[in-house]
Amino acid sequence: MNASESIAARARLLGEAGYFDENSDEGIPSPCISVCRMSEDRSHCLGCFRTIPEIRAWAQADSAERLAIWARLAQRAGVPFPP
Repeated sequence: MNASESIAARARLLGEAGYFDENSDEGIPSPCISVCRMSEDRSHCLGCFRTIPEIRAWAQADSAERLAIWARLAQRAGVPFPP
């Protein structure tokens, strides 16, 4: 499974569990799939497709910002969001 397929699978699982539902009381889980390696041009992580600023911001981000990060990383990965 390549990185795009891995992040798509994680998004699909979380989506099916209701984490991306705007009415959910659950926190938005991290997209991290424990493949923490930056792309050659250092533009994003090869595992979760987040940029360094997005990785740094994640812990303090509210649900709206976390959803926005998920949307941006999905676009980078070429996968649909929400799944």
